[in-house]
Amino acid sequence: PFLEDKFLHLDYLSHVEIPYPIHLEILVQLLQYRIQDVPSLHLLRFFLNYYSNWNSFITSMKSIFILKKENKRLFRFLYNSYLSEYEFFLLFLRKQSSCLPLASSGTFLERIIFSRKMEHLGIMYPGFFRKTIWSFMDPLMHYVRYQGKAILASKGTHFLNKKWKWYLINLWQYFFSFWIQPRRIHLNQLANSCFDFLGYLSTVPKSTLLVRNQMLENFFLIDTRMKKLDTIVPATALIGYLSKAQFCTGSGHPISKPIWTDLSDWDIIDRFGRICRNLFHYHSGSSKKQTLYRLKYILRLSCARTLARKHK
Repeated sequence: PFLEDKFLHLDYLSHVEIPYPIHLEILVQLLQYRIQDVPSLHLLRFFLNYYSNWNSFITSMKSIFILKKENKRLFRFLYNSYLSEYEFFLLFLRKQSSCLPLASSGTFLERIIFSRKMEHLGIMYPGFFRKTIWSFMDPLMHYVRYQGKAILASKGTHFLNKKWKWYLINLWQYFFSFWIQPRRIHLNQLANSCFDFLGYLSTVPKSTLLVRNQMLENFFLIDTRMKKLDTIVPATALIGYLSKAQFCTGSGHPISKPIWTDLSDWDIIDRFGRICRNLFHYHSGSSKKQTLYRLKYILRLSCARTLARKHK
C-alpha cells in the first residue's frame, strides 16, 4: 500500500545507506540515556574493548563458539539501539516535539531524555537545531527503513531534498560524532530514474491515456497523462546470483550443476522446481513477466542438463 498509494504523488527519492559507528564507544554512549546503572555500562565498555582486541583469538577457538553467537546477539542489540536512537531523533524532529502530549510516564521519560539532547545540541551548535526543525516540517516526507538502508521520498523541490541530505549528514556528524560520506545518500527524481527496493527495480513513469468522449453527434478526444508504478525484476542481478550458484554462466547460458548429480532424479527435479516456485512467488508483483520466464527457462534447461550429465 505504501508504494502504490504514496509514491505516485511524490517527486524525489533519496536512497540512504545507514552508516554504522566506527568506534564501539559511540554505541555505549548512546545507551547512557537509557541505562542508569553505571557499573553495567563500565562492564559493557570493558567487554567491547576486550572483544575488539581479542577478536582473532576468539574466532580461532572452537570452545568459545557458543559465546561467539551470544556476542552476535549483543552487537545486534547495540545496532538496533543505535537505529532506535537515530529514528527517535528523526521522529521528534518530524513531529515538532514541543507540541507532543505527555500521555504516560514512559513518554515523559523519553521527553526528558530528548530535552537534554536538544539542550546539549543547542549549546554545542547554536542555530543548527532551529533550522533542522524548520526543514523537517515537510508534511509530504515519507521514511522507510529496510536491510540497513532507508529511503526518503518527498514531493518537495530538488533544493529542499538536497537540504534534507545535508541535514542528515550533519545529524550523524554532530549528534552521533562520526562522518558519513555524501555519496552514501543518492538523490533521484522518480520520473527519470528507477530505484532498487526489496528485490525490485521500481519506476514511476508518466503514461498517456487517450479517452474518447461523445456528446450527442459530436465527439472529442482527451489526452490524459497519469503516473503508474512499474515494478521490474532485476534481470542482471538475478542472473548473477544463478551464475554464482552454478546454474548458468555469467551471460545467462544454462549449464549443468555437477554437485547435484549424486542425488536421485526426483530430488534434482524437486530442488529446481522449488527454486523456480520461490522466484515466481516473490516476484509475482512484477508488472513485466518476461524476465521471470527467462529465469524459468534457464532453470529448466539447467535441470535437464544436470539429469543428462548424471545418466551419461
